[in-house]
Amino acid sequence: MLTCDKYEKQFFPAPSFSGEWMNKTYIEKAPLWCSVDLRDGNQALITPMNLEEKLEFFKLLVKIGFKEIEIGFPAASETEYEFCRTLIENNLIPDDVTIQVLTQSREHIIAKTFEALKGAKHAVVHLYNSTSVAQREQVFKKSKEEIIQIAKFGAKLCKAYREKTEGHFTFEYSPESFTGTEPEYAVEICNEVIDIWQPTADDKVIINLPVTVSHSMPHVYANQVEYMCKNLKNRENLIISLHPHNDRGCAVADSEMGLLAGADRIEGTLFGNGERTGNVDIITLALNMYSQGVDPCLDLSNMPEICEVYEKVTRMHVYERQPYSGALVFAAFSGSHQDAIAKGMRHREEKGSKIWNVPYLPIDPTDLGRVYEADVIRINSQSGKGGIGYLMEKTYSLCLPPKMREVFGYHVKSISDHAHKELLPNEVYDIFMSDFVNIESPINVMEAHYAQMDGIFATVSVQINGEKQTVTAQGNGRLDAVSNAIKSLVGDIYSLESYTEHALEDGSHSSAASYVSVKNNDGKVYWGAGIDSDIVVSSVKALISAVNRMIVNDQK
Repeated sequence: MLTCDKYEKQFFPAPSFSGEWMNKTYIEKAPLWCSVDLRDGNQALITPMNLEEKLEFFKLLVKIGFKEIEIGFPAASETEYEFCRTLIENNLIPDDVTIQVLTQSREHIIAKTFEALKGAKHAVVHLYNSTSVAQREQVFKKSKEEIIQIAKFGAKLCKAYREKTEGHFTFEYSPESFTGTEPEYAVEICNEVIDIWQPTADDKVIINLPVTVSHSMPHVYANQVEYMCKNLKNRENLIISLHPHNDRGCAVADSEMGLLAGADRIEGTLFGNGERTGNVDIITLALNMYSQGVDPCLDLSNMPEICEVYEKVTRMHVYERQPYSGALVFAAFSGSHQDAIAKGMRHREEKGSKIWNVPYLPIDPTDLGRVYEADVIRINSQSGKGGIGYLMEKTYSLCLPPKMREVFGYHVKSISDHAHKELLPNEVYDIFMSDFVNIESPINVMEAHYAQMDGIFATVSVQINGEKQTVTAQGNGRLDAVSNAIKSLVGDIYSLESYTEHALEDGSHSSAASYVSVKNNDGKVYWGAGIDSDIVVSSVKALISAVNRMIVNDQK
């Protein structure tokens, strides 16, 4: 039995706020991004990354376009320290990329941190101490003033060590567990740090407001952010940063609303990796903006590669339904979804539209390096004729007539249902080729010759159940003449219903695909297809395929 009465709110609503941010409907420009994968994400791994894996991940983050990358806690371990020194000493940090490191407000840690950063072209030194009621009372057992003194002590030391260390350094301060801190007190402690660091237009200070633990709904956090933006000193020379965790599943919403409320910067990770439920997923945030026509200033065009490297170095798995990046997020198994997507894609092609507005697909999968045929239309027992037909057309250039598409769709769904599995595109193609195309039993037309007199005459060499025969018949065209020749041997057991054809490739050496339907004497329609370099031969093969499918089925 759940006992909810032992819980009470652990957050403090902003004492005043305008709520002006609520009138905004979208984020107009990308924030400053800081990846904390190599620190926050790394410390959350069962097996932390080694030096080689960290270097590979760092290169990936640079390739994606991150200009600020938190690389670790150099004073925490030798691996963290060595990684920092390796990046600096081997000149692995591009000139336009700033590394960031974390430090507590303790002198030996600050000293080790600046030692690790010696010679850095650009680095952010991120100082933090916890400020929440729970931390003050239960962990540190200190008063508000004593907690402020910890922050001031660290701020002064950072300033002193910066003056005597080679390199270029920016300062960042976090009132850790901000969301469990009284907003007035958070303003007070941040302003004390700001007074010490004295930010200017050329030397801005980052004030980071972490959702260390998520306690409230996103709009409450956004109001807290707005309150901080309006009450911090020297706001024009501050960069307000957010670092949301995902305890309530609201990290993306916290970030988006926080940006609307005045924040400038986001700290997060790829795919939301991090302690407990993780950090905010920067990929989701960035592509949410992208889907509304806002450049996120990150290159996410090769999502398969990003997923591959991430899974390799972290030993984590990108969940199949992870927004935008999961293997199945663009996949449509439902027949109605597939049909809508296929029609939407055709509509876009027909109209020549440059605007993306395809049903069920918020962004174009190819923008992320995904493939329509492999990633969007997925075939199983829930699929429909529209999706299967679209797959055959886009992947194999086979434009099945609508009624044949329906028959083939049910055929494929039945096979998937009995096999209890998804069918890959090549498996669907193989089913079509084996069950509908160029079927030569029990009837096989070995050759046909045509003469035009009073109508078209076809002399057809036929093998029926292994017995060869030659017969001539007249028709109003070549296909009709061959059909009449076949009927003279097997009886008037069907009527020719429809015939369509198209080229499979451009050029003089293209193959042709033909589709024929026949109706038996009970009114049931059967379809067959033929593929050949000769259009007449392909039509005859399609006819014979349809008749053979009819005969075999009627004999069951």
